[in-house]
Amino acid sequence: MNFFEQQELARKQSRRMVWLFMLAAFAVIVAIDVVLVLILAATSLKSQPEAMFSFSATLANHPGALALTSVLTGMVIGISSLGKMASLRSGGKAVAASMGATQVSTGSTNLHHRRLRNIVEEMAIASGVPVPEVYVLEQEPGINAFAAGFSPADAAVVVTQGALEKLTRDELQGVIAHEFSHILNGDMRLNIRLMGVLFGILVVGLIGRKILEGMRHTRDSKGLGPILLAALAIMILGYVGLFFGRMIKASISRSREYLADASAVQFTRQTDGLAGALKKVGGLQQGSKLAATDTEDVSHMLFSDGIGFSGLFATHPPLLERIQRLDKTFDPRQFADIHKHWSNKVDVLALDATTPSHSALGLTAATPMLRGAVAPGLPGAHAQVRVEAKAVAGQVGNPAADDYRAADQLHTHLPDSLKQIARRPEQAETLLLALLIDPEHRQPQFRAIAAAHGQAVVEAVRALLPELAILHPMMRLPLANLAFPSLRRRPRPELDAFVALIDQLAKADGTVSPYEFCLAALLRAQVIDFLDPARARAMGRLKLHDGQQEALCLLALVAKFGHDRAADAERAFQVAASTVYQGEAHRYAPPANWHAPLAAALAKLDRLDATGKQILIEALVRGISQDGLLSVPEAELLRVVCAALHCPLPPILSF
Repeated sequence: MNFFEQQELARKQSRRMVWLFMLAAFAVIVAIDVVLVLILAATSLKSQPEAMFSFSATLANHPGALALTSVLTGMVIGISSLGKMASLRSGGKAVAASMGATQVSTGSTNLHHRRLRNIVEEMAIASGVPVPEVYVLEQEPGINAFAAGFSPADAAVVVTQGALEKLTRDELQGVIAHEFSHILNGDMRLNIRLMGVLFGILVVGLIGRKILEGMRHTRDSKGLGPILLAALAIMILGYVGLFFGRMIKASISRSREYLADASAVQFTRQTDGLAGALKKVGGLQQGSKLAATDTEDVSHMLFSDGIGFSGLFATHPPLLERIQRLDKTFDPRQFADIHKHWSNKVDVLALDATTPSHSALGLTAATPMLRGAVAPGLPGAHAQVRVEAKAVAGQVGNPAADDYRAADQLHTHLPDSLKQIARRPEQAETLLLALLIDPEHRQPQFRAIAAAHGQAVVEAVRALLPELAILHPMMRLPLANLAFPSLRRRPRPELDAFVALIDQLAKADGTVSPYEFCLAALLRAQVIDFLDPARARAMGRLKLHDGQQEALCLLALVAKFGHDRAADAERAFQVAASTVYQGEAHRYAPPANWHAPLAAALAKLDRLDATGKQILIEALVRGISQDGLLSVPEAELLRVVCAALHCPLPPILSF
């Protein structure tokens, strides 16, 4: 599973979706024009019974009416699609709210909710992305889930109550891993746009249906016959749009579901969890069906079929085929045993307590975290490992089982006091500000915080610094990602002020370390993505040669930060530069006042296309590890730089 290839595939499928939408809209317009011609011809024959019916003659006699009808129909479709997409601009939370989902609070005492939140947090840490918002469809007994949003910064994971009550931890973990594949592979953006596009196609049929419903309550029906017939025809022909809409969804979503299943297995390195969830979908009476009547919009987003589509309209591969890809020995007759055992109420929480979980098995004293370090202790702050550039680039947006076990370790060993602060909306901002403080040059930053929030916030930040000072370097980025959902709940003016304060801290007398600077750039990008989700994107269209100056600046600075001696840094830069721009000679000249150039470089390079970002990350790895080794601080700097470029790296780098 290559992150960059999947992002490019999602982009191609978006273009394909636009063309299919235009084709479907054209078909609806033509169908309505045909109906209009038939009505006009019937009217003409009624006034002139001796005349012969001629489709072409009627068409030629009423060009204005047909043109007006075509334009009006096109406008209805276009405006409806744009309106729907505008209503979804706030991202994942808008989709969750439209389904009536209940948000899981960070302080929930519900044990099912806490188990779900822990799994989501561990998955996010393993993936290197902000923790998504978590929602539950409390009135849905079926087993289902979906992820929605434009980017990881505004993502929402929604799970049914049936999934919480019927799935063991391993099975729920498999479902969430499946949804994280959609988050990382660009499917969410594609899916949420598909919702808006398809609404425009369906709206014609909805208009016809509403007219008929209104006419049903009209007492005086004299003279309304033609209107009723027209409304009926519009409704019927509108369902031409429904036909095309379902075809578009089916053609785009099925292959992405196979990919998500495969990614979930790679992520958790066990098939039992995901396969077990799918088996329960097939064995239980409620299956994955959703009871809500308005599930058409999200049918293509769901973990499993929530409506009952089949054949050409199936948004998901056949359930049995999905199961047998994971468990080749599965016999459909086993569905009866699953139905018998799981149709009655089973306490899955108690079952989890007595059954070893795959996710908890890997962290023994013999399990490697990084070369030369073993669990349960994390590698020392001065530990060094060898890495391979292509392997690290292959990890972007592509976590594996080792990353999940490392995330479980990181999540478990994060101090409870800091986790509680990260989960409280009123304290999350204070924690993030404390993470951005440069221990050796804190006074200018304290003055900036005092000017923005007062001395009380400065003291709150100061109080956190001793505990953060002894925090393992690998825990800083996960802690920031853990705090992000709480930060998102602040009002927009406060988030705008937070972005402005981040900029001030990053520029405070030029004393911020490279890691803090890049972490500030990452947080700023995440907040901006959340404030305007529809504009967020993992990949742009910029080519490497168009961002050459910025790429060389970034490579020079990373080489400088990763080496103590200038000669070693220059050699590292030349290795990195030759990876990106082969056959060209470039002068090693890292800017002395690096803050502004680095900020500009990160902003422009974030607009690179998928191929450009992949090559750039390989160059960064070769440059920073040119001496053959990568230290934990260097690895964390690399991770935060990549995250700022919307290329999330898991905790463990491949070597």
